[in-house]
Amino acid sequence: MTDKVLLTKVDNIGIVTLNSPPVNALSQEIRQGLLDAFSKAESDDSLKVIILMGADRTFSAGADIGEFGKSSLEPVLPMVCQTIESTSKPVIAAITGVALGGGFELAMASHYRIATNSTKVGLPEVHLGLIPGAGGTQRLPRIVGPKLSLEMITSGKPIKAKKALAEGLIDQVIEDTDSLKEEAIAFAHTLIKENQGPRRSSERKEHIEKQGNDKEIFINFKNSLQKTARGLYSPFKAVDAIKTAFTLPFDEGIKKERDIFLECMNSAQSKGLVHAFFSERKCTKFPEAMNENGPARDLSTLGVVGGGTMGSGITVAALDAGIKVTMIERDQESIEKGKHNVTKVYKRHIEKGRMTEEQVNKVLEKYKPSTDFDDLKDVDMVIEAVFEELEVKQEVFKTLDKIVKPGAVMASNTSYLNIDKIAAVTSRPEDVLGLHFFSPANIMKLLEIVIPTKVKADVVNTGLTLAKKMRKVPVRAGNCDGFIGNRILSKYGKVVAYMMEDGASPYEIDKAIFKFGLPMGIFQMFDLAGLDIGWANRKRQAATRDPRERYVHILDLLCEKGHYGQKTGRGFYIYQEGSRRGEEDPEVLTLIDEERKRKGITTRSFSEEEIMNRYIAAMVNESCNVLHEGMASRPSDIDITLLYGYGFPRYRGGPMKYADQVGLPKILDDIKKYYEEDSFFWNPSPLLVELVEKGQTFESLNK
Repeated sequence: MTDKVLLTKVDNIGIVTLNSPPVNALSQEIRQGLLDAFSKAESDDSLKVIILMGADRTFSAGADIGEFGKSSLEPVLPMVCQTIESTSKPVIAAITGVALGGGFELAMASHYRIATNSTKVGLPEVHLGLIPGAGGTQRLPRIVGPKLSLEMITSGKPIKAKKALAEGLIDQVIEDTDSLKEEAIAFAHTLIKENQGPRRSSERKEHIEKQGNDKEIFINFKNSLQKTARGLYSPFKAVDAIKTAFTLPFDEGIKKERDIFLECMNSAQSKGLVHAFFSERKCTKFPEAMNENGPARDLSTLGVVGGGTMGSGITVAALDAGIKVTMIERDQESIEKGKHNVTKVYKRHIEKGRMTEEQVNKVLEKYKPSTDFDDLKDVDMVIEAVFEELEVKQEVFKTLDKIVKPGAVMASNTSYLNIDKIAAVTSRPEDVLGLHFFSPANIMKLLEIVIPTKVKADVVNTGLTLAKKMRKVPVRAGNCDGFIGNRILSKYGKVVAYMMEDGASPYEIDKAIFKFGLPMGIFQMFDLAGLDIGWANRKRQAATRDPRERYVHILDLLCEKGHYGQKTGRGFYIYQEGSRRGEEDPEVLTLIDEERKRKGITTRSFSEEEIMNRYIAAMVNESCNVLHEGMASRPSDIDITLLYGYGFPRYRGGPMKYADQVGLPKILDDIKKYYEEDSFFWNPSPLLVELVEKGQTFESLNK
């Protein structure tokens, strides 16, 4: 027997312990060890009850991620669960920490369940495009009925021990984690004393008999999923699997579950979601931060220059992370607005019941609004979040250079500007970093960490430390105009403008993008962000714009009318007072028609397929250029950027993963076809050409 599964005895009770900390992942070695341990315990006549528990304060977080994407290794988990459930002696799952996925399926295959108060249990497989595959869709409904089963399995959200107890999913909750083993032994002695045998989930019929013919539950639930799980595959398949628990005998339901599980596992969506899962872990590996002699600098105090939307969002994110924040604004009126922006977030938390007034007051004790730059002299890091103009930011950094202590990290929250030009106005460019937060900064998880030429490794590590404290997903970005995300956006933003000018309405384009799986169309997104932001950027770039580039004036014309989007009530859409849902604007269509006539454009129609083919081709081609120039470390970092910052559907894995699935030759063929129309814009990336010639994929570059 492996040392990763231990079988010990306490009197006439066998204790099987998963001994593979920190999460007791259910690797092939663990699964085999469980079979061996239960076989040995079953054949030992001196044992009357078996307790299953995890070492190191965790029961099991589920599958071993090292086995994802590989062929199933024997013994498979359904076999292990069946062995546990078939045991002739009562089996108690003693749960602490988490029991998730396959770990929770082990617990449900056990006959009784006790847990510590802090325990969470759940079946998160849908997050990987899967359904539970070891009996979860068959045992859970037999224990708690259809409603909770549907909610837990299709959302993937865990529930706390107290709720599990109330629902009959757990038999006893223990307040003291340290006494779990003793309480489990006491529970075992009670079973022996009362002559209680196994209570198999597969044989429980009370919920099956009560709700077996109620088909409306499943129909109504699927209807509700159309909103909450739009575009997803596995939640709907999970409903089908759960339904079989009420229509088929257990053994047949298990077979059906396995068929559906394998269907999901082989789907493009599951492959996309698994890719996103691993990409999220890979993106924290920065080549500049690999220097072992460059640990992170101290980071307990933060300065934020600017109290607008970005500055206040960064401040809230830092306060939520337990960091002391000094916010600086240029005058009293501005700092009062900044203070209002911060406190209104916490007032909303109180109104929504997320925090108490006492908790908010404790957080705000760490917040100091000020108009005096000298108040930043002792902070460990300062983040500038002022207006997006190079000269303005350079003036701020000249001031910071004179004030902040030696060794403090100075960072700019810029969306486009050259960090080297900002660092150059200081006497310590090695301490300057780019930190591109996404708005609202206290909610959006993406953080582009921009690497300027002279930055030190420990400064990069400090940026990563900040991301970790704020629970952000960090992506390394090279120092170029727009970095990764906005640089790519500028390209597919242009292609939708070209299609709009050539005959597709902005509303047709938005509908195609929404149907593809993004949360909103690109013109809706422009309205949300503010059309004036892009306008300012286009004006900044006007002097260096190549005369060969096609330029669409429609967005500028809207801005000249003062139609900046949601904040002015009009952009591409009309927004009624207090509404964020826009209505199509006939005046916009008239303006577009007039501009087409002025340019003498012969319009044509675009199908949804062609809209998306051009949209994706522009996105992928520029992504290749970003990679080719070393502005992104790997294709999966681009996927993470577009997933977390720009709403690309997670189940597609990101644009690079999606391109691999579509086929890079197909993408390149499309670009070559469009090249005949516009050889300047549709110039194929050298990297894309090289990969197609070598028969390689983007995945081959993910290291």
